[in-house]
Amino acid sequence: MQTVTLGASGLEVTPVAYGRWQFGGDWGPVGERAAIEAIGYARSTGINFFDTAQAYGFGRSERLLGAALADELRSDRESVVIATKGGLRMDGDRLVRDAGPAWLRKGVEASLEALGTDHIDLYQVHWPDPRTPLQDTAAALAELRAQGLIHHVGVSNYTPAQMAEFDTVLPVETIQPPYHLFRRDVEADLLPYAAEHHVGVLAYGPLAHGLLGGALTPDATFGPDDWRGRSPSFTGPGLACNLEVVAALRAFAAHHGASVAELAVAWVLAHPAVQVAIVGARTPAHLAESLGALDLALSRSDLAEIDHIMTAAVPVGGPTPEGMS
Repeated sequence: MQTVTLGASGLEVTPVAYGRWQFGGDWGPVGERAAIEAIGYARSTGINFFDTAQAYGFGRSERLLGAALADELRSDRESVVIATKGGLRMDGDRLVRDAGPAWLRKGVEASLEALGTDHIDLYQVHWPDPRTPLQDTAAALAELRAQGLIHHVGVSNYTPAQMAEFDTVLPVETIQPPYHLFRRDVEADLLPYAAEHHVGVLAYGPLAHGLLGGALTPDATFGPDDWRGRSPSFTGPGLACNLEVVAALRAFAAHHGASVAELAVAWVLAHPAVQVAIVGARTPAHLAESLGALDLALSRSDLAEIDHIMTAAVPVGGPTPEGMS
């Protein structure tokens, strides 16, 4: 599979990264065997880029990834690029932000052990921590990088102003924002900032957390551990309205010989500031469908027609640490 250069990091990665959030438990249970098989399938397609996080099951997602890639991590470490995230911890039954130096170091050490590797290619701050000065977070990561435990530093869910402040101590090499057809706020300032400052962009949620996967129906229900069951974006009138928009997108995609999922990923990658779309498929079949996006070229007129379809949409947000159980 063709690779792209991820901004100033210089990392050569596949434009579709396999995201590991779904294997942490926040979307309902997933079996270990199924998770490892899905990772193996991703490698067989040529995907070399995997994104996970300490907070995805606090070790569960990272351990599954490390187990599935164990042979390559031992014998051909440069063949895979591992991105993980830190800066979240449990406080009783609450998930809270903590990007302080002490917790970041503990997080890196825990992630290295869970993954079974001696370094992390890209370490990202999961969410900005309002109680820790950004300069302190940056300084802590600079020290971890100097020690060789992490090789590149990025952030997730940061604003341009926060990235600029972080930059006064350590350059932000990548940004991971939410970006999909139903959530486009980053187009206003974050994506232009990333392009101007050569910050690599890994967009997460290109399928709008399943809304653009093509399987949801107006009477969809979610398990007790699935955050979508507590979100107004996935229940009631908002869901019904957006499913009508998805139906229109599906018809448009069909004219191009594509599925709505392929269209959704291709649309994200069509933005000139975005290098990578993170796809969190549970099964090889779902992942294969997303990879079809790499063969779908969208013209200016295609993008304009998609914009027209989306005028009827209700914007879809996503979870925050404070909103997770």
